[in-house]
Amino acid sequence: MSCNPSFGGIGKGHLMREVDALDGLCGRVCDRSGVHYKVLNRCKGPAVWGLRAQIDRGLYRENMQKEILNTPLLTVREASVEDLLLTEPEPGRPGKCQVTGVVLGDGSTVRAGSVILTTGTFLRGMIHIGLEMHPAGRLGDQPAIGLAHTLEKLGFAVGRLKTGTPPRLAKDTIDFSGLEERAADNPPVPFSFLSEAVWIKPEDQLSCYLTRTNLKAQQIIRDNLHLNNHVRETTRGPRYCPSLESKVLRFPDRQHQVWLEPEGLESNVIYPQGMSMTLPPELQEEVIKSVPGLEKAKMLQPGYGVQYDFLDPRQLTASLESRLVQHLFFAGQINGTTGYEEAAAQGVIAGINACLRVQGKPPFTVSRTEGYVGVLIDDLTTLGTSEPYRMFTSRVEFRMSLRPDNADSRLTHRGFEEAGCVSQQRYEQAVKMRAALEDGIATLKSLQFSISKWSQLLPGVPISSNRRSPVSAFDILQYQDANMEILAKAIPEPLGKLAQWRELAERLKIEAAYEWCVVNQQQEMEEVRRDEALELPDDLDYFAIDASLSTEVREKLDANRPQTIGAVSRIPGITPAAIVNLLRFVKTNHRKTEKLKAVPQSGGYFPGKMYSGKATSQRQISADFSEDETKLVKTPL
Repeated sequence: MSCNPSFGGIGKGHLMREVDALDGLCGRVCDRSGVHYKVLNRCKGPAVWGLRAQIDRGLYRENMQKEILNTPLLTVREASVEDLLLTEPEPGRPGKCQVTGVVLGDGSTVRAGSVILTTGTFLRGMIHIGLEMHPAGRLGDQPAIGLAHTLEKLGFAVGRLKTGTPPRLAKDTIDFSGLEERAADNPPVPFSFLSEAVWIKPEDQLSCYLTRTNLKAQQIIRDNLHLNNHVRETTRGPRYCPSLESKVLRFPDRQHQVWLEPEGLESNVIYPQGMSMTLPPELQEEVIKSVPGLEKAKMLQPGYGVQYDFLDPRQLTASLESRLVQHLFFAGQINGTTGYEEAAAQGVIAGINACLRVQGKPPFTVSRTEGYVGVLIDDLTTLGTSEPYRMFTSRVEFRMSLRPDNADSRLTHRGFEEAGCVSQQRYEQAVKMRAALEDGIATLKSLQFSISKWSQLLPGVPISSNRRSPVSAFDILQYQDANMEILAKAIPEPLGKLAQWRELAERLKIEAAYEWCVVNQQQEMEEVRRDEALELPDDLDYFAIDASLSTEVREKLDANRPQTIGAVSRIPGITPAAIVNLLRFVKTNHRKTEKLKAVPQSGGYFPGKMYSGKATSQRQISADFSEDETKLVKTPL
């Protein structure tokens, strides 16, 4: 864990649950390593709750390494990767070459059917502290230089981003007595669907503390901006996790929150969240000592900034495979994202697809209607990014349907059946939960009484008299004051068993609360799915097709290479009229291709045109379609 020893948060917690639903490790390991568990956004509905935990850095490393090293058929080799092994591309697929392995720092090679690059901040990384800078991807670790040169030579569009980390403080030198304490949740909520509870007792969890900067801290920063290269650079940093210097410049004369977060049960290190700095070390100490509670705090390690290369993610498909180099996948900060959670989500999808690619199977993709990970990858591969991308609930169109509680219902079955990445144990548990939810909802909907009867059964629940009778128990569960425990006391049979299974009872309550929202969203989701189902050929020549598109639109389409009509609609600068014209072309193209498949191999479809069963390229078909377009009736939209 290179930076903050924490996982989750608003939006990020959703990604954690989805990674877990696909049998990723980080959720389970967090449940065995956390020291402070908290559900954020509790004041709002469950659809936007954000699971978060402070993690014991040492314990997480130990548990994660144990999981990795004990994984069957997995060989772990520690080395630096300096170059790629390349060969001729597979015919009929986009890409100028194909990767067949990697070259290590000692000159040895590792052959592979697929390669995934997860370089983090190491790709030509440069650390900044004050006016000093030196090559590194993380304090004490060398950057990846050779690999960066290789990717540039291959023609990848490369950009530059930056991030930072705060100084570390000695816990026993901080005065917590006058600070605001934030206790952990009791009981703590686990990340993983497989965890009934977290490893730590509720009363043993550590607290976090809140302090704030003052005008003195801001004055020190303003007076010494000339000693800070990092903040003066034009390289874009994270908008939603900026350095303290950036906050002082952007929001002058304000107090800024600083969360003092523990790094472990036995650790004396405190992580001051919100105090990322790149001033010279002696000035960082001055800023620290100006903050209430930190007057005598000892700095164990100075904060620093790191600038690094990233690749334009629009050069990737939705499976995270490169369009330029076949069998080469990218995940994490190399794609322009922030944080552990975004990296983990991409890593799971890239890992699944790297395996499927070797097996010659179709890619496994998640759409915007299926998960936060689908929104994340679609945003990256369609829109790209000019600053470190962070996941938020506000980026998601169908928040009511894509909730933390139902990530297993959305993804576990697909992961088991399509990707083969889900264990039998997890799959059986998901099947059991899905069946229990369906039976529970059916049972609740079958129990119907008049409003007056419900008022007698549940005197503590204010039920609207305007509702039409009869009303089901599932309808009653939508009321804020109703839950499965109250219903089970009123109607022990058959609701008693449903209330005994705590997780099921909670999920039934959430399903009832969001039923009307989900029903209303279904039609919108179907419309999006229809658009996403209209796929665009990988080798489509936008400059050659006979569609009413401006040169500017053709250039944008050629640069972005969207895979679906849905993705086209999200490209900035593409007009609604252009989308309609391209949609008309795609529908006509699809219809003709279907007819072409039905023609015997020895025959031809268009007058004077001869096609073999599989030798015709999409580009040739597109050109032929264009010639005969005048003979076709336009498909009404």
